[in-house]
Amino acid sequence: MEDEIILSVNEIGISFGGLEALAGIDIRVRKDDLLGLVGPNGAGKTVLMNCINGVYAPSRGTIYFNGVLLNGIPRWKFAAQGIARSFQNIELFKQMNVIENTMVGAHFRTRTNIITGGLFWGRGKKEEIEVRREAEEILDYLELYHYRKQMVGDLSYGTQKLVGLARALAMRPKILLLDEIASGLNREEKEDLARFILRIKYDRGIPIIWVEHDMEMVTQLCNRMVCLNNGKKLCDGSPEEVTSNATVIEAYLCTTRE
Repeated sequence: MEDEIILSVNEIGISFGGLEALAGIDIRVRKDDLLGLVGPNGAGKTVLMNCINGVYAPSRGTIYFNGVLLNGIPRWKFAAQGIARSFQNIELFKQMNVIENTMVGAHFRTRTNIITGGLFWGRGKKEEIEVRREAEEILDYLELYHYRKQMVGDLSYGTQKLVGLARALAMRPKILLLDEIASGLNREEKEDLARFILRIKYDRGIPIIWVEHDMEMVTQLCNRMVCLNNGKKLCDGSPEEVTSNATVIEAYLCTTRE
């Protein structure tokens, strides 16, 4: 079923030093969703993403992904569940080249040890060859192949954002979390990014949760949107429903309707 729910966030709550960052958040993500998560700064968007991929452990509520309860799972096991993420602040290894950074995304899937990996022998050799082949395919898919041997620290900010996306795809995700991946990009870079996001959704069938401040971009691309403010969900629906909601307009645009 196309409307099958793969991610269920139920009454999630979390506080930091007495400050309630999320208060009873409910979200459902279906396998065909490109879900835009919007709201003003400090609304709780990144905190919610951190709960979904295990950076934070919510103090209340439950999160199920593909029928598996994520509460209590060690952080290092979230990748194996198929949850991949690109970060707002990039978080790449700038002393490594593009293909090496991309291959990092597949590290949790390898079974080599320090001997076979270090000597490039046996299973270690076979795994690295396969991971490198897959990384090259992903770089070609994102039109980054010609950058593959360049050091990440020498690339433009926009290109580094795409390398972070390539690393996430190398994890073979079952859901993709994009945290302000369009921030800091120029118009041309945003157009390229939009094309890649749609390709990932339709070509690879990967559901996406996308935190974004560019309302024009997110309303044009997403089939659903959720708006948060002060750790609470204000509205959940189609882009037209969310952007025309009076409460959303007042909170997000800091204005009221006549």
